[in-house]
Amino acid sequence: MTEQTAAPEPEAVAEPVFVPPQAPAVPPMPLMPPLPVPAAPRPPRRALRAVARWTVAVLVFGAVGAGTAYGITSMERTDVPGLATEADGRWDYPRLTLPALPAGEPRPFSAGNPSEVHHADLRELLLPAPAGATVDKKLKGGWVSTEQFASEYVKERRTELVDTLREGTLRHIAARGWTMPDGTSSRIYLLRFSSSEDADAFRDERYIGASSPGDGVPGAQFLVLDESWRGGGKVENTASYVFNEPKPFGAEQMRIGYVVAGDTVAVVVQSRKGAGGTARIPFHQTVILQNQLLG
Repeated sequence: MTEQTAAPEPEAVAEPVFVPPQAPAVPPMPLMPPLPVPAAPRPPRRALRAVARWTVAVLVFGAVGAGTAYGITSMERTDVPGLATEADGRWDYPRLTLPALPAGEPRPFSAGNPSEVHHADLRELLLPAPAGATVDKKLKGGWVSTEQFASEYVKERRTELVDTLREGTLRHIAARGWTMPDGTSSRIYLLRFSSSEDADAFRDERYIGASSPGDGVPGAQFLVLDESWRGGGKVENTASYVFNEPKPFGAEQMRIGYVVAGDTVAVVVQSRKGAGGTARIPFHQTVILQNQLLG
């Protein structure tokens, strides 16, 4: 029996797919130009010049200030500037320098000087008289006796004061005095003891402190703490006590200041006759400068 082969199936014909025609490409929209910014009105030339001048001025003053600060902070302790005369009544003191020390001797408040002794000549540590002063013939900057120092206090206390100084460890006293053209009289005494402990003992024995001026002063009815004193210019490790005679005072007004610096006690006395009394600023100035010399 003869095998019959199957007839091949006819191939499928793909139907055509309709493709829509492509739209033509649309060109991109051009960017809009930025809106114009109205220009600010130009400042007049005069204003520009003024700004430039102020800028230069600020720079110049800043440089000057920096230089001044450097000069002050770099100043040596051995060069103490005197305060110049100003409209507030300060006196014109000469430029001050600390005296030379003997070879190998330390300053009073250095680590190698536990007794805080001033090895320099005490007379060279006295504040000099300011310009225009008439020097006191009795107090020219040399040594003075205990009686001369005691004469600054009331008579009934002088004998006891002299005995205290003679029996204690007082080594010597240096003093300088002067009178200014306005009649203000100033006297400075430097009392050197054997050690800082002895100087403190003298202060405590004479009741000198923040609430007491110690012994009475001739011509003063009473003395009170000078509340305007702020201790400006006080050297570290020193103490200062300042008193004045309040109103109403008598024929003259008295002021007295004490500085305790190591082995030395400084006593500054000022007086002036008349209703105006003694000026506060030059007195404070004198105490400050004498304190710096002892520092």
